[in-house]
Amino acid sequence: MNITAPLTQEMESILKQLGIRPLNPAYSTGQQWGKIQEGKKEIKVYTPINGEYIATVQTATREDYEEVIRKAQEAFKVWRKVPAPKRGEIVRQIGERLRFYKDALGKLVTFEMGKIYQEGLGEVQEMIDICDFATGLSRQLYGFTMHSERPDHRMYEQYHPLGLVGIISAFNFPVAVWSWNAMIAAVCGDVCIWKPSEKTPLTAIACQHIVSEVLKENNLPEGIFNLVIGDAEVGKWMAEDPRIPLISATGSTRMGKQVAQVVAARLGKSLLELGGNNAIIITPNANIEMAVRATVFGAVGTCGQRCTTTRRLIVHDSVYEEVKERLIEIYERLPIGNPLDPSVLVGPLIDKQAVDTFVKALESVQKEGGKLIYGGEVLKGEAYGNGHYVKPAIVEAENHFATVQEETFAPILYLIRYKGEVEEAIEIQNSVKQGLSSAIFTQNLREAELFLSAAGSDCGIANVNIGTSGAEIGGAFGGEKETGGGRESGSDAWKFYMRRQTNTINYGTALPLAQGIKFDV
Repeated sequence: MNITAPLTQEMESILKQLGIRPLNPAYSTGQQWGKIQEGKKEIKVYTPINGEYIATVQTATREDYEEVIRKAQEAFKVWRKVPAPKRGEIVRQIGERLRFYKDALGKLVTFEMGKIYQEGLGEVQEMIDICDFATGLSRQLYGFTMHSERPDHRMYEQYHPLGLVGIISAFNFPVAVWSWNAMIAAVCGDVCIWKPSEKTPLTAIACQHIVSEVLKENNLPEGIFNLVIGDAEVGKWMAEDPRIPLISATGSTRMGKQVAQVVAARLGKSLLELGGNNAIIITPNANIEMAVRATVFGAVGTCGQRCTTTRRLIVHDSVYEEVKERLIEIYERLPIGNPLDPSVLVGPLIDKQAVDTFVKALESVQKEGGKLIYGGEVLKGEAYGNGHYVKPAIVEAENHFATVQEETFAPILYLIRYKGEVEEAIEIQNSVKQGLSSAIFTQNLREAELFLSAAGSDCGIANVNIGTSGAEIGGAFGGEKETGGGRESGSDAWKFYMRRQTNTINYGTALPLAQGIKFDV
């Protein structure tokens, strides 16, 4: 497929399918559509595929934001009284509507963000999966009962909705991460206010349109799901707002630290999914072919723009050269180009700034002593148009290099050699500030179990014989250290979106006190 060919006509068709006015969707509060109002900020959206202009989106003013908060507060009064299984039924319908729009929304993700179409479809499937999960969860918001030390008393714990949940999402997963939060929060009885990345507002508008359809059909307030388009200033409003008890933020560690400090200052709750500096360990006992294939997907999938991207490959000396040669062999034939082309596996970076970051990181690591053994070029010329394409890089490096210690959101894979036992490799893996995802490839039971033990990986995700990317929604997703400690999606992550309450009921005729205290009056 020709990258330089105009995409406007196909893009217009996709926007129409998703209910968005083609080529000039204007936005104010998430419920209103109209012409761009004079004097308001605008975001111009360009596709990273070829740099072509797609649309102009209007950002929310402070007045717009206050209107969203008001509608959300009113909607919460209604939504919290809807029985949880009935809330689950609404989420089920949203999942069905996403199935209907899957192809169009997946393609819009590719147009706006640049990941290959298969990954765009996979992201929408994640949304569908979390809707299915949340629907079942709506009948399983369990509390606990316990025995009281006082006669004729009953004690139990239950969970209630928090209220307004703020969701700040990143460009790399422009719709899936929102759904992880929003669908779980919805069955818990919360209402959501979503600030998407200003780099990917159209996919957010499309999702808002989809859920609004379902709410309208069920005679429910639109304010259950809310959208506020804007830059970092809007995120600051949300973080400072005591009317939003929980802020869930996905992005860089730098951003997460700022959000955490602001939210903590008002004693709010924050759920943080931040940077990752993920590693795969390949031991002498590994299936090398499996390990290399997992590494390639983890390192170049989404053009290295996943929080779970494989950034470090820690390889035992005895198999190091074999792994390196096999990696270079695969990298040499990686198809790079238009992510809408089914034969392409590596699409563009999101923008020029990302390309500049890629180049600077490679310059820095080589100054520190790293050796670039493959890739690293910025791809220009007629074949790439004004798109933001690079050739994924492989660098031989040491784990202690300052550049290796930082997360570069681009397709750079650092090869790191170890010579001793697996404990040495685990120590290298853990010797970074981030703690999101990790993996080991080994057929040795002791090495696998050690990796998963308390003395093993310090990450929130630890895998054996699969890569660092591609988590399923059934497990809680998140990491430790500078990754922020948050958990989203599956397992019991739902508890973070609710407030916990302990209840004691006296059904007797006396008033005994706990701990045997006597207080007769």
